Amino acid sequence: MTSVSSEAGAADELRRPLAVTAVPPGDRGATRIADRVVAKVAGQAAREALGRLPADAQPPYATVVVHREVARIRMHLELDYPCDIGARCREVRQHVVERVVALVGMEVSEVAVQVERLYPAHGVAQGRTR
Repeated sequence: MTSVSSEAGAADELRRPLAVTAVPPGDRGATRIADRVVAKVAGQAAREALGRLPADAQPPYATVVVHREVARIRMHLELDYPCDIGARCREVRQHVVERVVALVGMEVSEVAVQVERLYPAHGVAQGRTR
């Protein structure tokens, strides 16, 4: 009979939750999000903000530097033309900041937008303008 009661006692111990000891936040460890992960999130956010791109355009991409949980982002875009370039860049900046803060939980100190190329819209006369 002792073997049955000792087996039941061992099973009860396995079912009990482990005692949780209070560990100070500094001793629990840290989560580090790689710069390339933030860059992927920023690139996807820029694609969301821009919507449909010209057929030959490269998708937007980002380069990111993270220092002490603060991200500095440089976006590289190709846009259709004619458009309000300043307004499009502002939309991209705002959306990138919102998505990085929401998805990564990181502060964004700067989003620099660099327009790499402009694609003329179909039906717009191509050639030299004065």
